[in-house]
Amino acid sequence: RTEFALKEIMSSGGAEDDIPQAERKTVTDFCYLLDKSKQLFNGLRDLPQYGQKQWQSYFGRTFDVYTKLWKFQQQHRQVLDNRYGLKRWQIGEIASKIGQLYYHYYLRTSETSYLNEAFSFYSAIRQRSYYSQVNKEDRPELVVKKLRYYARFIVVCLLLNKMDVVKDLVKELSDEIEDYTHRFNTEDQVEWNLVLQEVAAFIEADPVMVLNDDNTIVITSNRLSEMGAPLLEQGMIVGQLALADALIIGNCNNQVKFSELTIDMFRMLQALEREPMNLASQMNKPGMQESTEKPARRENPHKYLLYKPTFSQLYTFLAASFKELPANSVLLIYLSATGVFPSGRSDSEGPYDFGGVLTNSNRDIINGDAIHKRNQSYKEMHCLHPGDLYPFTRKPLFIIVDSSNSVAYKNFTNLFGQPLVCLLSPTAYPKALQDQSQRGSLFTLFLNNPLMAFLFVSGLSSMRRGLWDKCQDYLRKINRDIAQLLTHSRSIDQSFLQFFGDEFLRLLLTRFIFCSATMRMHKIFRETRNYPESYPQLPRDETVENPHLQKHILELASILDVRNVFLENTLDDY
Repeated sequence: RTEFALKEIMSSGGAEDDIPQAERKTVTDFCYLLDKSKQLFNGLRDLPQYGQKQWQSYFGRTFDVYTKLWKFQQQHRQVLDNRYGLKRWQIGEIASKIGQLYYHYYLRTSETSYLNEAFSFYSAIRQRSYYSQVNKEDRPELVVKKLRYYARFIVVCLLLNKMDVVKDLVKELSDEIEDYTHRFNTEDQVEWNLVLQEVAAFIEADPVMVLNDDNTIVITSNRLSEMGAPLLEQGMIVGQLALADALIIGNCNNQVKFSELTIDMFRMLQALEREPMNLASQMNKPGMQESTEKPARRENPHKYLLYKPTFSQLYTFLAASFKELPANSVLLIYLSATGVFPSGRSDSEGPYDFGGVLTNSNRDIINGDAIHKRNQSYKEMHCLHPGDLYPFTRKPLFIIVDSSNSVAYKNFTNLFGQPLVCLLSPTAYPKALQDQSQRGSLFTLFLNNPLMAFLFVSGLSSMRRGLWDKCQDYLRKINRDIAQLLTHSRSIDQSFLQFFGDEFLRLLLTRFIFCSATMRMHKIFRETRNYPESYPQLPRDETVENPHLQKHILELASILDVRNVFLENTLDDY
């Protein structure tokens, strides 16, 4: 390919003998690096998606070649313009591939500083208008490259909460799609318009707006900050386990999604990440990633994001995580999925008798599926049953189930004596509560952004920044008190305390208790199925129905002037 390209270039640029040897070598070297980079980049698709070690050296080689290619085209731009006919969109393609590399590196490592690197390369493409000339060429495939670049840039901006940039990009993408479909009359118009609709719905998923004094929207981040998790008091006896790996699974029908992220997955992944280090200084110096690659604080837990996985895909990733889990570490499984209920009556009450949550059937061709549907005595096949997780309870396991059949996981048995906790969503919400399910689950919102969830159940849809900040401070105080309630409890199951040493799990547990206490005090949450549950059960009087915590919730409601939606004498109502 390189020799052919060279002959084409040299013959179009005049007599071959007229070209100085040094310039010819420059073009040869560039063609070699370009070929090599494409070859390595395409090879990334063949790497296994699971397992944390096999891919690193290959990624390293790919990064090296792209770094050389990027510097080479910068140093020899004049020669490449004259002799190779290098176009600006080709430079844009290289920058876009580097952005994709950083984004995929973030997906594989969960290290948010790589998102910043992806952002800086994608931003450079836009600021320097690398793709601006594409529309003048009569090549629809080039315009598609540009559209895909926009879609990828939007994903990175969403993950970095750069909503103002997202809105600008969506407008630009909309104009580009209109121009593209008008000029080429293509069949993929519907697909691109769907992309626009998805991202628009994603941006509007938050049920509450926080406003500055000039009515601009405040962008709130829900990653773990320095002040995020309640600190452990001196002398608190908690476990030393650390959250090392997480599977985030999204399989809800009709939930807002963009790319392969549902809104629930998006919220949960942010709840398992720290704020990016030195964001301001990093953004000004795109080449400075070395100093931030190894933050002083502990790294983010590694994550797998699985959108609508089949049972076999889910089990493969689960087994890989389990195998690679270091000593004294925790595996977290988050399931946001449609409930699957048992189809027939069962006399027994085993771990396969209560149903579970949906797994995708599209890509799993299983023989005898039709027979299975006729015979009521068989168990549901495209379903993750509680019993399917039993083998993995040989190591510390922290499970969150957000589903209409979450209670199926209440019937767990701790077979191996390892720390095991399941946090389970309500299975139904009051009819009086405006149905938000398409825009994400209320339970997951409580785990990701408890104040926003509290405002939503209180009937508020917007709030001034000053009041928001005041409530956030008060919520931090509530979290500290919940942490004390847990660690001072005499009857709490030890599993909760064994997980409490990890900042992420500590925050999830305190938010879970805040969520549960809020719903139990709310006037319209009156049925048992409206409340979250857990395995093992929490001692109610010491946690979710503790009078001290109830007083705090009423105080928070008073600050917001919504005390009327909560019961005053909650304990009398039970």
